[in-house]
Amino acid sequence: MTSPIAGGVDCDLHPAVPHLTSLLPYLNDYWRDQVTTRGMTDLVSQSYPSNSPITARPDWRPSQGKPGSSLDDMRKQALDVFKVSHGICNPLYGVQMVFSEDMADAFCRALNDWLAKEWLDRDERLRGSIVIPVQSVEKSVAEIERCAQDRRFVQVLMLVMGDMPLGKRAYWPIYAAAERHGLVVGIHAGSNYHNPPTSVGWGSYHIEDYVAQAQAFQTQLTSLIVEGVFARHQHLKMVMLESGFTWLPPFLWRLHKFWRGIRMETPWVDRAPLEIVRSNIRFSLQPIDAPPDPPMLNRLFDHMQSDELLLFSTDYPHWQFDEDKALPEGLSSDLVRKIMIDNPLATYGRLRQGATKETTP
Repeated sequence: MTSPIAGGVDCDLHPAVPHLTSLLPYLNDYWRDQVTTRGMTDLVSQSYPSNSPITARPDWRPSQGKPGSSLDDMRKQALDVFKVSHGICNPLYGVQMVFSEDMADAFCRALNDWLAKEWLDRDERLRGSIVIPVQSVEKSVAEIERCAQDRRFVQVLMLVMGDMPLGKRAYWPIYAAAERHGLVVGIHAGSNYHNPPTSVGWGSYHIEDYVAQAQAFQTQLTSLIVEGVFARHQHLKMVMLESGFTWLPPFLWRLHKFWRGIRMETPWVDRAPLEIVRSNIRFSLQPIDAPPDPPMLNRLFDHMQSDELLLFSTDYPHWQFDEDKALPEGLSSDLVRKIMIDNPLATYGRLRQGATKETTP
């Protein structure tokens, strides 16, 4: 077994909101009244159905409550076991599914304040992602500006499946705000379910949804590159979270081939797609969609042509591996250090700086 080393960074932890009422203290009077008057109960996304096996590893599933809703459990099952120096919290709560811009904005503010108070304040190893109301770019930028004052927030979090491709110019103010504050943009598996999760319509089963996530990441990566996001924001870092990565070499080969053939329609893409990915895009380690075959996996790493693309993640509490086998077999000690420590620190600039907590208005 390839053993983790102490001092790593877990780039994908999922603290769960126990219940919508948990956010009430962080809503203003108007929205507290709206929640109770409308009889709203929860914002659980079907990206991770509560009883689906993949939603929580059996030994990480609590006897009561949602998986991931206990900081004590996260400490015992993830932070302490893997001896991490930092863990980045990516709350997957269904605020992106709300159609109302104002309601989404209120819930995002509450969710971010809840994360800071209930998690970041209680364990100095934890860092946060700013969940934004993508329904409104203007409100998203305002939320980034508000939360960026607290340097424990290291990332802006978006879902891979939304209303339109993420490379569209409409989203660029979000990327500009992230770049300005030294924040990474994390794109996580999941959907707002305003559109089907596949390009041919709605499927019948959760497995169809989950498998389709890789296709969505490929589509978004193409959009981000060919629309010119990284030509405008050359210092912006993006992390594909829970995307898988074994699809990357053949996908980049295909994208590079057609970029060479028809790049006259996108003259602003002045670097090869592989070069853009090497400089601006990173991928979380889990899930590893590959057989437990060290020679095969190391060939895959060779095909990726870089040892700087992968970031350590457990995807806690989702079920991606058993016991403490978060790292695949056969990795060299140098690559383990790159994945667990060097690559995350190079990607998340705020981790290298002292975290200061400032009150957000």
